[in-house]
Amino acid sequence: MTKNLLTGLLASALLGFGVAAQAQDCPRGVLDDMYCDSNGDMVADTPADPKQWKDPGTLVFTYTPVEDPAVYRDAFADFQNYLAEKTGKKVIYYSVHSNSAQVEAMRSGRLHIAGFSTGPTGYAVNLAGYVPIAVKGTEEAFQGYNLIMLVRADSDIQTMEDVKGKTVAHTAVSSNSGNLAPRALFPLIGLTPDEDYKVVYSGKHDQSVMGVLSGDYDAAPVASDVYDRMVEAGRVKGEDFRTIYTSARFPTSAFGYAHDLHPDLVANIKDAFDSYRFPAEMQETFGGADRFYPITYKEDWQIIRDIAHATGTAYTKNGLQQLAEKEAADAAKQRAEALAQQAQQ
Repeated sequence: MTKNLLTGLLASALLGFGVAAQAQDCPRGVLDDMYCDSNGDMVADTPADPKQWKDPGTLVFTYTPVEDPAVYRDAFADFQNYLAEKTGKKVIYYSVHSNSAQVEAMRSGRLHIAGFSTGPTGYAVNLAGYVPIAVKGTEEAFQGYNLIMLVRADSDIQTMEDVKGKTVAHTAVSSNSGNLAPRALFPLIGLTPDEDYKVVYSGKHDQSVMGVLSGDYDAAPVASDVYDRMVEAGRVKGEDFRTIYTSARFPTSAFGYAHDLHPDLVANIKDAFDSYRFPAEMQETFGGADRFYPITYKEDWQIIRDIAHATGTAYTKNGLQQLAEKEAADAAKQRAEALAQQAQQ
């Protein structure tokens, strides 16, 4: 990717944030000035003026760009058909390649329904009017995941203390398990990122796992569900790795909709999430989850907001711009490394 193209993509991703929004005279908590939160549930209210309600003929849906977007376009194909049936709308999948671009797409009105990964959900709520309503799960509970620290099975690293002085791959700046949680939790056990070990960013959880396997990184904190799916799919072998740390359980990606959709359309979208049951292939893809389990951002994302607060992460325009710049820099670095490897072959 050329420097000019990369700059253009970054500018496009941030276009919706460069225009100052007119502040509304309403309670909003920490939400952007474009939104109101009169009931204190920490997500944007449906606009009071019916003229602002959107009822598009085509609904745009996407899932977090944690891994290969094509995999999840196929995985959600059946649910897209179900959404179309319940809403009476055409539903299309929109592939995104960065968290910041996904947030901007919803803020600008180009994205209507989405699954945001755990960490970036806060940006989507505060800056894009995103209303999370569900997480993959079962009848009993929502599906969660752990932050795990992986090393190679043959590594001399046996404990977290042994990580000191090593090179460790975090995934992306906004990632909960791949960056924010390690920065909040590891110091509690005497291991401070950037001080006790060198942090490099891989871009994605699966790239961190593969980097540990290849020896590019000594260790990597990743989401357990991503790692488990890689093992189940045969992309890596579990016996090639060892886990030296496991955190408490976090919620997985949140699913929800844009706040300004027509209330009748929202009711149909909610009904689709509530009543849909995953087919066997989708259950296999998502670790046994068989439905969307209802959640609220205020209650179920509190631990994630606490981690963000502890690490100084701000779900603001400046915070998202910094995230976008970091994602762009990481993408350019990965592209340069790939070209260098090709040149050596």
